[in-house]
Amino acid sequence: MNPIRALVVAVIVLLAAGCGVSPDGPAPAGDAPTGVSPDVTLYFVDHQGQLRPDRRATGRLGSVAEAVSLLLASPAGSGLHSEIEQLTVTSVTAKTGPGVVELILPLAHYEVTRRGIDQIVCTALGVHVQGGGQRTTKVRLRFTVGTEEPAPPRSCPLIK
Repeated sequence: MNPIRALVVAVIVLLAAGCGVSPDGPAPAGDAPTGVSPDVTLYFVDHQGQLRPDRRATGRLGSVAEAVSLLLASPAGSGLHSEIEQLTVTSVTAKTGPGVVELILPLAHYEVTRRGIDQIVCTALGVHVQGGGQRTTKVRLRFTVGTEEPAPPRSCPLIK
């Protein structure tokens, strides 16, 4: 067999054999990218005691700390209310670590109800996820008045 003919046959055999990609389909790779929103979603409570998202046109997503500060400073939208006591100081500190966002709040634990805690957790986690963070991240709250220990890490009942 002529060397050129042998080379052509070898190339055809290699092309026919494929490139080594198995026919298993796509491999799981986690959540798709979320993009960045020009708005922030705050969570308030409706007249039935259920959490409801309330989008605020801020022009940018902002940070977790900024979103929670906005929640503490903002009045609720129509038909909604907050279960967090109104404050004059709304500065929040957020620290992100593996699997947890820790918030240091200018609140005493008695100034917020259980549903108010959900408002804070969902607002923080919503911004975290919209910014590309994992949905499985938990949020730990530290109150600046009335308790030494942080609350156990929580997830948002609306963000699965």
